Amino acid sequence: MALEIERRFLVRGSEWRRHILWEARLEQGYLVATADGLTVRVRRASGAVPGAWLTLKARAPQGAGSAGERLQGLGPDGLVRQEFQYPIPPGDAGALLALAPQQLSKWRYGLDLPGGDWVLDVFEGENAPLVVAEVEFELASLPSEMVPGEGLPLERPPWCVLELTGRHELSNAALARCPLARWPEAQRRALLEAAG
Repeated sequence: MALEIERRFLVRGSEWRRHILWEARLEQGYLVATADGLTVRVRRASGAVPGAWLTLKARAPQGAGSAGERLQGLGPDGLVRQEFQYPIPPGDAGALLALAPQQLSKWRYGLDLPGGDWVLDVFEGENAPLVVAEVEFELASLPSEMVPGEGLPLERPPWCVLELTGRHELSNAALARCPLARWPEAQRRALLEAAG
């Protein structure tokens, strides 16, 4: 079992552009997306990291001594999830995308920032002009003595203006189901004003 340990942030401005290492265009379709966080996603990428993947995500396991349990108190809900990702042929990805009832597209940029594996997503279509940065942590790189409730150590860039970790309405699966353009006007405006 693989664990995804990730924090997400709303981005303001374009200062992040000076940190770009690579870029890729992503098309994502959700074959399954349940209220309890289980998703089955197909992704096709072109650009610097071309390929296609089938990904299953679910809540982290609960149980005595599990790595997911150790990390639950270290940050917001949604910080730790199970993730299983498998490469698939591009033709299969195209066929699965055609079956996916909920989809989105975005440009992804790899960034040269410390503290984890940083990427930034610039959403297209009905989710524009949303820009979200994510930092993924390796379980092996986290200190074993971390105290629950104290959060993961991170030097956050100033253009990461609002933490979105645990904001389920801003997960990719939720944005595919209910894009930003379909949000109530006041809710959409409040989010976009935070991004300046």
